[in-house]
Order: sequence, then C-alpha cells, then structure tokens
Amino acid sequence: MSTLFPEGTRALVTGASRGIGAATALALAEAGCDVALNYRSSAAGAEEVAERVRALGREALLVRADVGDEAQVMAMFQRIRAEWGPLGVAVLNSGVTSDGHLAAMSSGKWQEVIGTNLTGAFLTAREATKQMYVDGGALVLIASTSGIAGRAGQANYAASKGGVIALAKTLAYEAAPRGIRVNVVAPGFIDTDMVRKVPPARLKEALHAIPLGRTGTPREVASAAVFLASPAASYITGKVLTVDGGMIPN
Repeated sequence: MSTLFPEGTRALVTGASRGIGAATALALAEAGCDVALNYRSSAAGAEEVAERVRALGREALLVRADVGDEAQVMAMFQRIRAEWGPLGVAVLNSGVTSDGHLAAMSSGKWQEVIGTNLTGAFLTAREATKQMYVDGGALVLIASTSGIAGRAGQANYAASKGGVIALAKTLAYEAAPRGIRVNVVAPGFIDTDMVRKVPPARLKEALHAIPLGRTGTPREVASAAVFLASPAASYITGKVLTVDGGMIPN
C-alpha cells in the first residue's frame, strides 16, 4: 500500500478524541503515520480512535494532557520522545469556545478560550519544534475563519485563532532553517459538536454565505491538514489554507 509519509513517521494530534482531531488522526494513519493521540477528558473517545488507528496497522499512543498547562504539555512530549523518539508531524487542533458579546464578556470567559486555544498552541508548538530541531518535520495548526474575518459573539475565539495564525507565520520563519515547515488550516462551518451548538437561524444564515451551500466534514479538514503535513507539500510553509466552502474570499 502506497503512503504519503515515510515508514516510521510519528505524528501527534492534539484534541484527537473527536471531531476534526479524530478525523485527522485516522487520516494520518491511513497515510502511513503512527499517531500519538492527545486528549484532555474524553478517555473513551480517544481509546476508540486509537483502536481504529491500530486497525489500520499503525501504532497508537494515548497521551492525556491539558494543552494550556505547561507542565502537562512538557510531560506529554517527554513521554512521546521516551517511547517513540522524536516526532515528524504535529497537528495542533485543541480548541474550545465560550461565546458572548464583548461588552458582556467576563474576563474568565476570555481567559478560558485564550488559555486553551492560543497559549495551548504556543506550548505545544514550542515543544514540537524542539523535538524536530535535528531531523526536521511539519507542524499544522488548526485555526478558524473566525480568526481571519471575525464573527459576532466570538471576540475571544476569533482573537485566539487570529493569534494562532500570527504565531504560525512567525514560527515558519524561525523554524525553516531547521527543516521545519509550519502551516495553518482555517476551517469554516464544519459538522462538529461545536457547530451543532450554533442556533439554527444563525447556521441557516451562514449557509447562505457559503458558495458550496453546505457545512464541511471533519474528514475534509483532515485531508487538508494531512496534505500540508506531508512531503507532498515540501515547498509550502507559512501559509493559511481555508477549508470553508468558499465562504472567505481570497
């Protein structure tokens, strides 16, 4: 079976127990990677994904950590290195929402989202980059079209994902001399638990703004992430790929 990745490539996916993270873990396994599956609370979901990875003939390693906690992130990467050696791929997908209009938003809601989405991206990107310093590798950060165009009621989320994009663009410059590529996938409205919480009237309005006229699937986002992480994208770094059915004009 032909694969996109060299034999023995080890990948990490954060937030891998469901949705885009789970789809990405499976797509990486299908493309030839062994996959470390990070999760924070859903052990059962992560184990189910791990079983599916193993059914594809690849190794799976479950690593529990809150990506917003520096000590937990460092321990996670130390364990991966101890059991597997250095990573070749990291897809940084963990994210939360806590929506509300800015004028009524508490500092707690702000810090919760920034802590997981932006600080978590910083901590995991930092440790992944360290592991790739010798042999190179590829990072893909999952952002959002909210971080490009903004969205009412998502000041904290949009700011966090806009920060992820800026972080990735900066890291792409810093890491390139080490043979490390850094790119971003920015999903639009994707059929995940997060989007299913959107009020029906608001979702219907959003669909009118999408030229393809539908929400995307986690697999469609995963395919973009796997491409950017793979040798097929070897001359691409510092870029943002929107997966949004044409909603955000280029």
